Amino acid sequence: MSHQPAVVVLMSGGLDSTALIDFYLRRRANVKCIHFQYGQSNGLSEAKSVKEITEYYKVEGRVAEFQFPLMRRRNELVGRNTMFVLGASCLEQPPTRIALGIHSGTEYYDCSKSFVDDCQRILDGYFGGTVRVEAPFLGFRKADVAEYCKTNNVPMHLTYSCQRQNYPPCGVCSSCQDRTRFVG
Repeated sequence: MSHQPAVVVLMSGGLDSTALIDFYLRRRANVKCIHFQYGQSNGLSEAKSVKEITEYYKVEGRVAEFQFPLMRRRNELVGRNTMFVLGASCLEQPPTRIALGIHSGTEYYDCSKSFVDDCQRILDGYFGGTVRVEAPFLGFRKADVAEYCKTNNVPMHLTYSCQRQNYPPCGVCSSCQDRTRFVG
């Protein structure tokens, strides 16, 4: 472990956040994970994957629950990542780093550099620069994240990515299609 601030990985149980754990552990960071339950239709399967992944990597994992629904706009849950960043910012005493597994190639604002910059400005207002938002895969495409996982033996078999339902995956949603295309 290093003397760097803790890295709190926002953990969904999917490929991107699992790759983040590996990414930070390879850099000898003090990794902690937080998983949010917010009434998502795949919540049980996500929570199971998070538990298995944090046990595999031997990192601390927490679960937090939001008791209100999120607005859905097409396939997007509006404000989801914002709530996660703000929620995670209150878990550790600063200095802290909050890591998101977002990557390029999506249409969502909360998967963009502008989103990361905007979150950083908000956190700077609250914490004066002692809480940082990081998105090391922001320049990656989904295929690049999958390749990172394959190259570094990330336990992809423990991840769960279906957006529509708990196990078994639907096979139809964009996450299932990405998994078929990039993971096999």
